[in-house]
Amino acid sequence: GQWLGIKQKKQVPTQQIFKGTLTKCPLAMGLEDIAPLVRTVEEIPEPITTVIKGNIPSWINGSFLRNGPGKFEFGKDNFNHWFDGMALMHRFYIHDGEVTYSSRFLRSDSYMRNSEKDRIVVCEFGTMAMPDPCKNFFSRFLSRFKIPKATDNASVNFVKYKGDYYVSTETNYMRRVDPQSLETKEKVDWSEYIAVNSATAHPHYDREGASYNMGNSYGKGGFFYNIIRVPPPEKVAGEDKADFSGAQVLCSIPASDSRKPSYYHSFAMSENYVVFIEQPIKLDLLKFMLFRIQGKSFDKVMTWEPQYDTIFHVVHRHTGEQSKVKYSAPPMFTLHQINAYEDKGFLVMDMCCGDDGDVIGDFTLENLRRGPGEEMDKFYNSMCRNLPRRYVLPLTVTDDTPSDQNLVTLPFCQATAVKTGCGKVLCTHEELYDEELFQYGGLEFPQINYAHYNARPYRYYYACGFGHLFSDSLLKMDLETKKLKAWRHPGLFPSEPVFVPAPNATEEDDGVVMSIIITPRTEKSTFLLVLDAKTFTELGRAEVPVNIPFGTHGVFNEMQ
Repeated sequence: GQWLGIKQKKQVPTQQIFKGTLTKCPLAMGLEDIAPLVRTVEEIPEPITTVIKGNIPSWINGSFLRNGPGKFEFGKDNFNHWFDGMALMHRFYIHDGEVTYSSRFLRSDSYMRNSEKDRIVVCEFGTMAMPDPCKNFFSRFLSRFKIPKATDNASVNFVKYKGDYYVSTETNYMRRVDPQSLETKEKVDWSEYIAVNSATAHPHYDREGASYNMGNSYGKGGFFYNIIRVPPPEKVAGEDKADFSGAQVLCSIPASDSRKPSYYHSFAMSENYVVFIEQPIKLDLLKFMLFRIQGKSFDKVMTWEPQYDTIFHVVHRHTGEQSKVKYSAPPMFTLHQINAYEDKGFLVMDMCCGDDGDVIGDFTLENLRRGPGEEMDKFYNSMCRNLPRRYVLPLTVTDDTPSDQNLVTLPFCQATAVKTGCGKVLCTHEELYDEELFQYGGLEFPQINYAHYNARPYRYYYACGFGHLFSDSLLKMDLETKKLKAWRHPGLFPSEPVFVPAPNATEEDDGVVMSIIITPRTEKSTFLLVLDAKTFTELGRAEVPVNIPFGTHGVFNEMQ
């Protein structure tokens, strides 16, 4: 949750529970320099071989695809924010225990236009493009009044619709890509298919192959959060084009305050429900309109406003019907969901949360490139630690349901839900960890055995520990015991772990966990790490003599 650079609006007393977590996490001292992890690298379009140490299981057959920023300047112009770097796609192709590596910059319009002019001409999240110095003063002044077109620099994730891979960010644009060659294909504009003008980079998938996502729309009627469904693939062989036929908006949820809609990065989905989490990170639409005129970047229009509660909007996934019950929780923010499932009339939702947007660090490149020392330690120690928690929503609340008593009767559960009035339920969470997690700085980037356990009861998830500004450990969390297993080595910074199930697996953690490990200490010392998911010990690694900047998300694309 540290990347958004949110400004505090009003001083509201923060829950003591969170202040406790800040003091329980040991204060960092002597954090190392991570500037080398946020610098521009060259692409490697042709696959190169890697050196295998240990053993990469021969049953793994496919590509580990990763996305993230890879170019941070054009000519003399530098991007301001880590998010702003140009998307660089990475592919580790694994076959018969051997691994090759290739990478390509996404040939987005943003990348091509910036390259052609050799300066930044397209606005990004934290960087405003400066008016063209060649234009006269009057036309430069007028250009400030044009709302900038959204960027198609899709650097957040690889996503799948109807069997095709796309790279995605949080605007209305995606790019179809070839998962083998990493070649950039056509640009897709969500708004040409359905009435939304943005979508998240974290869709969910059901077992029939349909994809679900959320996107915004606004017009005369106000601001809406829309649940989107894209049907399973039905593509005719040989057709090589983006296909979003049959895409539909399942439900439009009006924002609680149309002038100040909430920012969101993901949503929860169970077997029968989609849950949209309206959190008190607010987008100020008036500021958004003014920001171009003032020459301010998009990251300045978000504020943390804990005078608002968090609202859980529950929508039936098959009918699009919204629950009449208003579920809420004290103010918190969440970026990434872990899992959600239904159990005996309850909806169990697990997610990574923080309680205090005031101390969400500003992930500007300037901050990330601070040298080691007191300033770096102070910046890290001021930031919120994100921690895993569980909320439980009772699905059978009616007018006759008694008020002022805990409705959660699941035997293993400490989360509560209390009916407070007509159709309102206040939820309090259960912590999904024990004290040991504080030694790893909390966690983020959670992943599960998605293919077999998403939207179902589960026991394990995998994540990154944040003992530094970037993740410096890999964690396996056990929900039954709340104990953890860890992989952590000084100077090594792992990417989001991705679980790949073993063939004929009989248990939830039969398989491997993969992560890309980078280091600021030595040049070109990157490796793909493969852990046994059960024991969380190393099986093997594939060393590749390249530098890879710290990235965002990735997927494993299994080959038949």
